[in-house]
Order: sequence, then structure tokens, then C-alpha cells
Amino acid sequence: MMNSTATGGQLLVKCLQSLGAQLCFGVPGESYLAVLDALHDAQGELEFIGCRNEGGAAFMAESYGKLTGNPGVCLVTRGPGATNASIGIHTAMQNSSPLLLLIGQVGTNMRGREVFQEIDYRAYFGSIAKWVVEIDDAERIPELLARAWSTALSGRPGPVVVSLPENMLIAITGQKPCRPIVVPEPAPSHDDIVALTDKLRGAQRPLLLVGGGRWKSAGQRLLKEFAERHTLPVASVFRFHDLLDNYSDSYVGDAGVGMSSALKLMLAEADVILAVGVRMGEMTTAEYTLLEVPNPACTLIHVHPSAEELGKIYAPDLPIQAGPNQLFISLKTVAIDTQPWKKWTQLARQAYLDGFAALVQPGAVDMFSVINHLQECLPSDAIITHGAGNFTAWPDRFMKYGADQRLLAPQSGAMGYGLPAAIAAKKVHPDKTVLCFAGDGDIQMNVQELGTAMQVGARPIILILNNSTYGTIRMHQERHYPHRVIGTDIVNPDFVTLARAYGFHAERVVSTDEFVGAFERAMASPAGAVIELVIPAEASTPTLTLKQIQTG
Repeated sequence: MMNSTATGGQLLVKCLQSLGAQLCFGVPGESYLAVLDALHDAQGELEFIGCRNEGGAAFMAESYGKLTGNPGVCLVTRGPGATNASIGIHTAMQNSSPLLLLIGQVGTNMRGREVFQEIDYRAYFGSIAKWVVEIDDAERIPELLARAWSTALSGRPGPVVVSLPENMLIAITGQKPCRPIVVPEPAPSHDDIVALTDKLRGAQRPLLLVGGGRWKSAGQRLLKEFAERHTLPVASVFRFHDLLDNYSDSYVGDAGVGMSSALKLMLAEADVILAVGVRMGEMTTAEYTLLEVPNPACTLIHVHPSAEELGKIYAPDLPIQAGPNQLFISLKTVAIDTQPWKKWTQLARQAYLDGFAALVQPGAVDMFSVINHLQECLPSDAIITHGAGNFTAWPDRFMKYGADQRLLAPQSGAMGYGLPAAIAAKKVHPDKTVLCFAGDGDIQMNVQELGTAMQVGARPIILILNNSTYGTIRMHQERHYPHRVIGTDIVNPDFVTLARAYGFHAERVVSTDEFVGAFERAMASPAGAVIELVIPAEASTPTLTLKQIQTG
């Protein structure tokens, strides 16, 4: 129970607690001191994780939302704090992850005068958030915060930005906190299931595409049961590899960056595509070349919890507004003859498995051996995170994710995501192994968050693949402008010394045979670990060297 009166900041925190928030991430700022003061009284129930940069804090909140299904909460100050956090808002939107960004704002009595650090947040965030609102009356905090929470979770999940003027936060109010919110998941109708089943029964070359938000573990199990019962091939979309057990005979790979030629051909030749929870973006369709816009040659069944996603790019033959969990609950009793496509699925599965063949790597560290060792020794419930860069081919293309393993990665292609995501994951699941893949350029976008990890005791294992270059951009430079390198070479710090300064166990690996022992010590370290893997820039991708790219 709260007192009969409270400040706006106190009421805000009580509302967050009522809605179910347990963690929030941020960088303290003077524009929301009243909220920080209220959080002081909420310690033990709602924990504030103080971060080193608002971008890192927003990534932590986004990954919390993706991992738990509940909105991640990020608190930042006005102006620079808000703009720093915008990278996490963009990532949450593209990842379809629920997030609340709460921003301290100038007082309502000074708006519109371009006062210190003033920004019009509706204009700034309007194109990358689901909703942007300013609460200018403390009496309306319960109403608008409840709506923000509901908006972040409903339909296609995503980020909501809430602006909090300073004078509103210190105003006295007698309002009661809002109550918990239930966000229903839309379910398909009986007619939807009949139509879907009829279209699958007429298929010779079906393909099930899965991705997006709102999945629950029970829904993933039902997806697996449905796919395996019907010998259906299933491809995940970009960086949603963990939705189906990769060891299932139904899993045929991911439709994303670096998509295999076999899966591209499969997408182009499929006669029925059942797309569940996906946005049908350019990564999935090879820049819209595999499926003609707006009417693909195949029969398209598009299932999504948001009506706005149905027909946004492709006009489906059968649009179904439904969440993924409710869909597969409704399909539990469906039975379809699988003989017409059994061979199609088997060939697709074999093509996926053939893609794991090891190739000779330049340099003394063989990443194929590293990945194979990780596959053998990582726990069955490990959480993998990464940011952006060519190094992500290793966790994305050459690792298999078991039924209980998770992948946290940015569909937005944001560098610096992996470390904050790993810290948030370790905070949510302190007893699980959390492994972050990072490049030398990628890690330095948010390397300061090692301090956050040290302070809150959330210490993952971090693999830094150090090739002293921005590998992705170097690859494109050499492909389009061979031998004209500029801006992509990196002079790096001593990562081992840096990690040790933050209290982490740290080692440098310069040859393949050193990795097994180094990783054993990393797994045993209660202080977390950083392992720097020294690889040559020539090892541009797992399949091509720079010389091969230069010569076409």
C-alpha cells in the first residue's frame, strides 16, 4: 500500500512494480532524480542496474525483453541520454522486443524554448518506436504507463518511449497505482485452421518460416511437435535460430544474412510458405528477389499477431491474425499426409548439415575447431549473445542451438549489442552459462559495460575475435574497391589487461591448441572471463579470404 499522497516519481515506480517490473537499466540523470529517489525505497523488489552508457543500458533492456517476454525498462536523462539510448530503441523495434524507455524531460513550464538538453521526443523517436507519449500530469501516470506497457506487449511487440517532465515527477498526487495488465494473444478461428490445413494438404514443396516476438517455450514445443509430425521443413528468419531445436530433422537453416544457396533455392521453389510471426523482410527474401512483391508465385499463408504486418509487403493468400503459441495450440489435432514432401524435407535437412563442413582457415587459430569444442561442452541451456560483424557467422551459421538454448542478437545489425545483452542475461539467469561472441571493433562500442558487469556481479564469458579490422566493411571495400583500404584498420588496446582491470579472468589465445584449456578455465572462473582469439584479417569470412574477395 502507498501513502494517500506521493510524488509523481513515487507513483511511477509503484506502477512499474504493479505491472511486474523487477529490473530496470539506466544511467542516472538529474532530470529524473525523483524517480531515482523512489527506486531507493523499492530496493529488493525493483532493482536499478546502473550502466556506463545509455546505449548499453538500452541494449540490456531490449535483451531482457527478448529473453523474458516482459518489457525491459530503461531509464535515461534528457537530451544526450535519450539520443544515446536510441540505438536500443531501433534494435527493439527490428527485433520485435517489448521495451519501455523512460526519459527525464525539461519542465512543462519551459517546453518549446530549446532549453538545456530539450528534445521533442515525439519527433525524434516517432519513426522507430511503437508509441511516444509525454506525461504532463502526475494524475495520469497510472493510465498512461499502463497503456505504454500494454502497447509494448500487444500485437507486434516493440519499444514505447515515455517522456517525464521534471516538475510532473515532483508534483504531489493522490492517485493509486495501476493494476497488473493481461495482454491477450489473438487466436486463429476455426475457419482459419481449416483453410490453412487445406492449403498445406495441396502442397508438394512446403516451407515453414518462423520468427518474431511473443513466443513462449510451450509454443516452441508445439511448433516442434507439429513440424516433426508432418515432416515439415522449418527455417528460422534472421537471428531467430533458437525458435526450433536445430537438432530436429525438420530444421533446415536460417533465412538471413549469408543464407545458404540451398535455402535460397528452397524459398524460391516452395509452393506453399507458412510464415509465422515474421516480417517478411529483405534478409529473409534476399532483398525481395526470392519472392516477387507483392504477389509471390507460391501460396503464402502469413500468420502474425499484428494486423499491420499482414499485407504490409506481401499480399498473403491466407492472412491470419494470431499469435504463434495460439496457432500451434490450434494445430495440435491436425493431421496431414506428409508423403508428397517427405523427400523435399530430407534433402533440405541434408543440405543444412552439409553446410557445416570445415574449411581450411588462414592463421593459427582454427575457428571451426573452436566452434566444435563449444558445441561439445556448452550446457544444454546456455545463452549465446553477439553484436554485429563478420565474426557473427560463427555463432549464426556454424553453431546448432538445442531446444533449451537461447540466442540474443540484433536484427538491426547494431554493433556493441553482445556484451550488454550477455550482462542482462546473466542478471536474469545467474546460474546459466552466458557466452558472448564479439569482434574487436564490436566489443569497443560498449566495452565500458564490463564495469557494470563487475559492479552488479553479472559476469558472462566473452570471446573477442581480434583481427584488427572492421571485418565486414573491409570485406565490402575489397569486393568493390580492391586494395583501396581506408578507415577499417584498428589499433586495439591490450584486451587481456583491460579485462583484468575490470576484475575478469582473461587470456589470449594465439593457436588452436590453446583454446580448450583457456575455455575450461573460463568456465571455472567465478569472475567471468574474456578470451581474446587472435586471428588474421585475411580470414575475412569462414568461406573466403581477403585475397579471394579481391580477385572475385
